[in-house]
Amino acid sequence: QVQLVESGGGLVQAGGSLRLSCAASRLTFSRYALGWFRQAPGKEREFVATINWTGGSTNYADSVKGRFTISKDNTKNTVYLQMNSLKPEDTAVYYCAARAAAGGGWTANVYDYWGQGTQVTVSS
Repeated sequence: QVQLVESGGGLVQAGGSLRLSCAASRLTFSRYALGWFRQAPGKEREFVATINWTGGSTNYADSVKGRFTISKDNTKNTVYLQMNSLKPEDTAVYYCAARAAAGGGWTANVYDYWGQGTQVTVSS
C-alpha cells in the first residue's frame, strides 16, 4: 500500500521559516508528480505548489510565490516544501499528494495518493 508521510510542521513566528518533508513508500517515486495542498479551519483545501516527475518544472499558488519552494529528491523518495517569510495566513494543515503522471496538478482531484497532513501554525 502506498504511503505518504509528512513531517516538519510546527509553530513558528511570522517571518520565520519551516521545511516540510513528505516521504513516499511503495511507489516508483520518479514516475510521480507531487503536490502540496493546505487546509485552514473552516476553509476548503487549496493548492500550494506542484512539481513534475523529474523535478524540473514547478508551479505555485500566487499567495506563496516567491516565498515557498517545492523540490523533489528521487533518490530519497521525498518531496520538500521550503517555506520562508511565513505569515499568519499560512496557518493550516499541509498535505502532500502524489500523481501517477509526468506533469504536476493544480486541483486535488487529479492526485492518486495523499498523506495524513502536518500542522503549520504561524503566530503574529
